[in-house]
Amino acid sequence: MVTLIIFLLILGLIVFIHEFGHFIMAKKAGIHVFEFSLGFGPKLFSFRRKNDETEYMIKLIPLGGYVALAGETYDENDEELKKIPEDKRLYNKSFLRQLSVMVAGVFNNFVLGIILLFVIGLCFGSTFTTNELNGMEKDYPLYVAGARNGDRVISINDKKVRDFDDIQTRIAIAGEKSTLKVKVQDKNNKIKTYKIKPNYDKKDKRYYYGISIKTEHKTGFISAIKYAFVKFVSIYKSLILIIISLFTGKLGVDSLSGPVGIYSVVGVAKSSMYSLLYLTAYLSINVGFMNILPFPAFDGGRAFLLIIEKITGKKVPLKVETIINNIGFILLMGLMVFVSIKDVIKLF
Repeated sequence: MVTLIIFLLILGLIVFIHEFGHFIMAKKAGIHVFEFSLGFGPKLFSFRRKNDETEYMIKLIPLGGYVALAGETYDENDEELKKIPEDKRLYNKSFLRQLSVMVAGVFNNFVLGIILLFVIGLCFGSTFTTNELNGMEKDYPLYVAGARNGDRVISINDKKVRDFDDIQTRIAIAGEKSTLKVKVQDKNNKIKTYKIKPNYDKKDKRYYYGISIKTEHKTGFISAIKYAFVKFVSIYKSLILIIISLFTGKLGVDSLSGPVGIYSVVGVAKSSMYSLLYLTAYLSINVGFMNILPFPAFDGGRAFLLIIEKITGKKVPLKVETIINNIGFILLMGLMVFVSIKDVIKLF
């Protein structure tokens, strides 16, 4: 029960921050906002503020949310839209105003992620990693292959790495049982290449390569600020690599996780405030990153069409844009169902 409550709080915070970005920018732009909803499906609770056209509501299925704007979608039979003045409709606003409304949710998610990472650095200290090997033991696969403490890992499978986050991402893309091609620069600047297979740890039930990296732990306000932005860039880079790997086939769709997978991770992280804060920051950045992708139904897809309109000088008919976004939404829901079923199967 505790895990479920924490899961809903984390998800609710991320969704609220995202949708609030769209909402506040729409209000500032003078766009009529019909609804501000956390969740989908049947309505559980709603209210209206005095002299405010927006209905605020909480719905049954807490897997997202939305802000309904006048002129956002096409519906020739929409009687409510017909009552709204033309100058309060999204499509009649300037390019910059429309774009700011579309990307505001993503911006908010990134800001939330950076703030939470800053809080981690301030409260628990900031951990910085390099690509320098340190703390390797003699039974580690990389040590057995010939690498030593003080050497620097410069690439994995011919892809450059600069810190431990890069290394972890490359290992994840390669797969936990794969043979890695690790290029190392020793203290004399000589470059050596090792091919290593992972060992299996029966106690922890995991594969490991023995790539142990030197870390620096710092405290203080300035270090926390640096940590927040360095970690944000690192997470963003890893997400880019994962998306590229999905499209190139190096990673399969079965490597993705949905709400059920996230719930499982929350169950593991709930015993540590550090882990919960980091998980929330990571998920918020992840949500922002996914939404900025130029895919229909995502904020990035809408922004992409808007930019195309600006470049070509030809407006995409609202009816066509609505159809494209609806198709994208259906595909997205199908993927979520598939990933969720996979995550459920993993639990048994």
